[in-house]
Amino acid sequence: MGLDGPLDLSEALGSSNPSDLKGCEILKEKRKEKRMSRKIHVFDTTLRDGEQVPGAKLNKSQKIEIAHQLARLGVDVIEAGFPCSSPGDLQAVKAVSEQVKGPVIAGLARAVEQDIDAVWEAVKGADRPRIHVFLGSSDVHLQKKLRRDRESAVQMAVDAVRYAKRYCEDVEYSTEDASRTDFEYLCRVVDAVIHAGATVVNIPDTVGYAVPEEFGDLIRRLREHVPALDKVTLSVHCHNDLGLAVSNSMAAIRNGAEQVECTINGMGERAGNASLEEITMILRTRHGSYDAHTDIRTEEIYRTSRMVSRLMNIPVQPNKAIVGANAFSHSSGIHQDGILKDRSTYEIMRPEDVGIRQNKIVLTARSGRAALRHRLSDLGYTLEDDQFERVYNRFLHVADRKKEIGSQDLSSIVEIELTKVPETFTFHSLQIMSGNSMVPLASITLTKATEKLTDAATGNGPVDAAFACIERIVGQQGILRDYDLKAVTMGKDALGEAMVRVEIGDTVYSGIGTSPDVIEASARAYLNAYNRFFANSH
Repeated sequence: MGLDGPLDLSEALGSSNPSDLKGCEILKEKRKEKRMSRKIHVFDTTLRDGEQVPGAKLNKSQKIEIAHQLARLGVDVIEAGFPCSSPGDLQAVKAVSEQVKGPVIAGLARAVEQDIDAVWEAVKGADRPRIHVFLGSSDVHLQKKLRRDRESAVQMAVDAVRYAKRYCEDVEYSTEDASRTDFEYLCRVVDAVIHAGATVVNIPDTVGYAVPEEFGDLIRRLREHVPALDKVTLSVHCHNDLGLAVSNSMAAIRNGAEQVECTINGMGERAGNASLEEITMILRTRHGSYDAHTDIRTEEIYRTSRMVSRLMNIPVQPNKAIVGANAFSHSSGIHQDGILKDRSTYEIMRPEDVGIRQNKIVLTARSGRAALRHRLSDLGYTLEDDQFERVYNRFLHVADRKKEIGSQDLSSIVEIELTKVPETFTFHSLQIMSGNSMVPLASITLTKATEKLTDAATGNGPVDAAFACIERIVGQQGILRDYDLKAVTMGKDALGEAMVRVEIGDTVYSGIGTSPDVIEASARAYLNAYNRFFANSH
């Protein structure tokens, strides 16, 4: 909807009543502020930098699914991958470029011709392609990694931009490790690549070394010392090694940055990147402090967060800002009393603002297909017939045991069924014998094609026994690197959601599973990781 379209009172602050004219005035003022403020371009690198988390590797179809959702979210740029890293990633970026419309589609390249060739091959089918070139600029990168002097590095940067410009009008250049780069040299590099044809210049805090005061000052000084920056888009890319990625990004925005590079859930290498949802909601909630806005459709934030978490099999910590399970929970009696009287006492945002639905309608095993399809539609899911049948069968299996299925349960069922990898082995049944005075024993039946395979194993606990049993059946051992178990909803009959990361061979694979029985959820997650391994091996 355009800024001058019909008023949507759900955008108004707090709990404004639709019949309250004050709510209309608040919304009009917000829209007036937005017209006058700077737009901050959101460059999402979940599919590139976010995917560098061990065990979070995405296949082509998963990348396409997330990219479509990022387009619905309203990001300006999708960095879809690093095409030269593998033929598979090149094909995935190419598919995203051809199928996802709206945002700019970018690919990352080192400052060498073969990388740039690969990126162009991958993004040339996009309506709005971008080649993103990077090269280290700090002395430690130049001397220790690149083994180059400053002069040859500047020439390498200029040559790379000029080469990329032969293919594509939109060329972004990143000065890797800018926050540890000599300032005068950084100015020289930035000026040189702009004159070579770069349309976007990115200033990364590659190792998360900066603090907000100095990083904001760096952006301000660059604008003052490099007049050519007025002709291009100035971007920042901050890492979270000291927990300051969002703070540094906000300091940069305050001092003139026009594009911010970030990821969903703050995913990324090491401690991660700046969190898209946090930056977006800071600018929305504290608009007066920054006089800037994004075009992100905030009501799509929660769904995007859940999708990325499930497809990458990386859980969101409960106390994560904006999208964590506890972000809108209130346990203190004083807080609860205030919330009941007026939500604005302890909530600066509404759950609905980020797409967290509070619908209390539940389904049971007696709810038919029509009721389920209607409820899915209410939650924003549109499924093909075969997808719906998979969801319906899983819904019945869960509902027979959980009795009542709420919105969050249903979302969990849908998202897992829609993100399954091809199953070499299918879970059939599980039996556990366990107690504090006996050795736990697990018996599991899996299906391979039409054959049922049953085995049993003991372990240190019921989960360990189930994992050992799965390994015996599939004939492959792994090392459990991470295990996370949580309840999707509240209550003793809550749906359990398990996430695992398993090292099989020399690669880490992630797995996810749900069930009212936490042992079964864990076994399903472990099997999901092995199915990823087998799918990757074919």
